[in-house]
Amino acid sequence: MRRAFRIAYDGTAYRGFQRQPHAETVENELFAALAALEVTAEPTAPAGYSAAGRTDAGVSAVGQTVAFDAPEWLTPAALNGSLPADVRAWASADAPDDFHAQYDATARTYEYHLHAPEADTERATAVLDRLSGRHDFHNLPRDDDGTERDLTASCERDGSFLVCTFTADGFPRAFVRRAVGLVASVATGERDIEFVDRVLSAEPLDGPDGVGAAAPEPLLLRRVDYDIEFTLDESAAASAWTVFEERRISRLTGARVAERLRSGASRNP
Repeated sequence: MRRAFRIAYDGTAYRGFQRQPHAETVENELFAALAALEVTAEPTAPAGYSAAGRTDAGVSAVGQTVAFDAPEWLTPAALNGSLPADVRAWASADAPDDFHAQYDATARTYEYHLHAPEADTERATAVLDRLSGRHDFHNLPRDDDGTERDLTASCERDGSFLVCTFTADGFPRAFVRRAVGLVASVATGERDIEFVDRVLSAEPLDGPDGVGAAAPEPLLLRRVDYDIEFTLDESAAASAWTVFEERRISRLTGARVAERLRSGASRNP
């Protein structure tokens, strides 16, 4: 039976989602878990396997989706029993035999939490309004093809953060992080708003005039949409909530200590 699983993970400890032979990746952990559960004979892709996307090193996800031919007993909770704590399955769906997690996705949504207390929200919104719609974004990603996309982009202020949201049927490599880099440069006054039109023009933009990518850690794969219905696994979802709540508290605590270090080091000895 082909089944799809929603996977959430904290990507900060991983070299990305996609399997690599000599690096810690989320997919490596997933394949190891399936082997431990004897779904596969060894830590490799199961029959019919596909994944919605290949997030970069440091990028996290709550809506990552994988699909493969799975035994009926393999629930998200059962899968979590062999996954590391920072990778949690939380929902599943029965899928057609030819279902493919990448090609059958109708939309993907990424969310970037940009720490920008001094940035102008109106200027950031203006950038994303100009990027929205169908364009050839060849000056943003690292890919040479597949750069024409119909994009919906927006942002909202949340305290000292700008939360930027991007939705499209798919994204070229590093696109969102470079789009955020463009937002940040205009919202802080480093570049003029007219520079967005230069980015969207047909002329290549290289070298020092190019757009740098924002850091990967604030990026989240928020959701991937399909024409199938997922069922929440209450036990697995509770496990995910507990794990990520503990991580949230740990990072808040670390931030408080960093604040004390910062303020202490700025005083006279």
